[in-house]
Amino acid sequence: MVDAEHIGRSAEPAGATAAGTPPTRVHAARLALWLITVVLAVRQVAVVLTTPSRERLTDLETWVGPQGVLHVNGSIYASTRFTGTPFAGLVLKPLTRAAEQGLGWGWTFGSLLLVAALGLVAARALPQPVGRRTALFAAPVAISLLMLSLPVRNAFWLGQTSIIPVLLVLLGCFVVRGRHAGGMLIGLAAALQPTVLLFAALLWCTDRRRAALTTGAAFLGCTLLAWAVLPHDSHTYWVHHLAGAGLGGDADALANQSLHGALLRLGLSGPPETALALTLGAAVVALGLRRAVRYARDGQLLLAVAITGCAAIAVSPTSWQHQLLWLLLAVVGRVGRRASDRLLWPAAVVLVMTLPADMLLPGMAFLAPLRDNVILLAALAAATFVPFLPRTSPYYDRPVPTEYAPAVPARFPGIPLLPFLRRVLTRPNLLLELLLIRVGYAAYSQVRLAATGGTISGGRARAEAHGHEILDIESFLHLDFELAVNHWVVTVGWLREFFDFYYTSFHFIVPLAVLGLLYWRRPVDYRWARSALGLATLLALVGFWLYPLAPPRLMPGLDVIDTVHGVQDFSRPDYGTLTSLTNQYAAMPSLHFGWSLWCGLIIAIVAPRWWMKALGLLHPLLTATAIVATGNHWVLDAAGGAVVVAGGFALTYVLQGPRARPAPGPPAVTEPEATKEPAPSA
Repeated sequence: MVDAEHIGRSAEPAGATAAGTPPTRVHAARLALWLITVVLAVRQVAVVLTTPSRERLTDLETWVGPQGVLHVNGSIYASTRFTGTPFAGLVLKPLTRAAEQGLGWGWTFGSLLLVAALGLVAARALPQPVGRRTALFAAPVAISLLMLSLPVRNAFWLGQTSIIPVLLVLLGCFVVRGRHAGGMLIGLAAALQPTVLLFAALLWCTDRRRAALTTGAAFLGCTLLAWAVLPHDSHTYWVHHLAGAGLGGDADALANQSLHGALLRLGLSGPPETALALTLGAAVVALGLRRAVRYARDGQLLLAVAITGCAAIAVSPTSWQHQLLWLLLAVVGRVGRRASDRLLWPAAVVLVMTLPADMLLPGMAFLAPLRDNVILLAALAAATFVPFLPRTSPYYDRPVPTEYAPAVPARFPGIPLLPFLRRVLTRPNLLLELLLIRVGYAAYSQVRLAATGGTISGGRARAEAHGHEILDIESFLHLDFELAVNHWVVTVGWLREFFDFYYTSFHFIVPLAVLGLLYWRRPVDYRWARSALGLATLLALVGFWLYPLAPPRLMPGLDVIDTVHGVQDFSRPDYGTLTSLTNQYAAMPSLHFGWSLWCGLIIAIVAPRWWMKALGLLHPLLTATAIVATGNHWVLDAAGGAVVVAGGFALTYVLQGPRARPAPGPPAVTEPEATKEPAPSA
């Protein structure tokens, strides 16, 4: 298996660097990546070791606690937390004394070494040939992604051994010499995690039948050994629980990302569910192995291993979160003919493997089946239908290059500060944009709530003190007319309803409409406008964090009427209809006004007719009136919103330079024919 992966190894000299890249810059970037890796490792270790002993390594405690289950003659499955095979229990039994003496430190640092080894082997297994820059950066990037991934964090936290089977498979495929040695390691991994036996089928179908037979023999030998030593436990695992199904918790729990778990969550049960799970599993195995064999013969053995592992995730009766590392290996697959599309698949895999599902998809009820099974769906996609490019494709190494708009000279020297952030003429990948926008908004919501320590009541006193400060400043400037406007609007029924509707509806509708129109009609302006909006929102988060501020409607004794949320109960620490969902003290700056001002400026800049520009500028004026009339913001909050929007446009100018001149129409994307010399990569 090693030979297949090293066909076509690059003959690039060891000291060479990427064309046009100074060696010192490459080395500095590599050092920075390794520093990030070390920081992530230290943080992971610190999180585990600083957690109270009763709350960390809870799964490990099931077999090393006071007279733990492996210390006595009883069953290792007396505690349902132990989900490993009997052979895994047999292997762990001699380690219980050492683990008990140094529980936490030894286990955590040992797991850290396993993760580092896994990242190094995965980096070494990249499809050859690879450039010097990729070879230098692959190892720290791989280890960092592993540290950030949910399976590794879960394994660290619980004290699981799920990293070992993945490492054994990669060692058997890419490191050890000799088919029998590789087969032995994969068979050992299968004895720890039975679905790894799918790799024996991969070996057999790629004409490595001796290695496949060795894998099967090693698995059978280890399993029989465990059966001889632990006959009762072996019967419990293999017969009573059908290869571990039912151990470790309810099979329909969200943590079980397998077809069996998904079908149970959809309400199926009994023989129909079993029959459907077996049918779908057989189809996934057939499609996945067929694709894995094709990519293995194409020289992309790491991708073949990832596809086989993703199929194993789907067909296993239980695939707990700490057993899902196979999906992260699929990040090496290349998807898309255009250079601008290449980031979609790796970005999707990394986000799925590092973020909770509720950050990827909104909390709408109809999206629950997708949200609850997002990792399973990603694994199924990798195993069955994602169109990874073969190495024979002319686009594998040289995708269709990205087209850039001509640079516009800046008025000041040194601008743009980041000249490589050039204006792209073509539209960005829509799925990637939607995914990043969703993740960005979810992160924005989390940071906004964390500004008060994670609870609304945590910042109440400080926010109300800042509210009195704002009121004093407005009184000095004669801008304190929030109460008068609020009470006047309340007396006019239709006007109150209009501003309530405007406040609750247009805040999201108009920015999304502007972004959608720019994306479709003016892609160059879309990227520029989107960058300015993102930077303005980031600056606003800094304001929320540094200066929590109670809006007029949440100021006791001010008598401002909350026309949108209803009467507030000030006797409760967390009051109001939305206080359980978001930070109600994120009033300064007002993003209601800031986003509306951004919309108005964008429309005024790009709209072709004067009346369109006027309508665009009318939107922030109406929004400013609405946020004051409904009691949700101070007048100075709107000024703060204007400041962050100006800062967003200014930062965009500094980083990327002046706005590019848009092309007269969407440019035609030409793709090089297979018979021609491929175009150089952007």
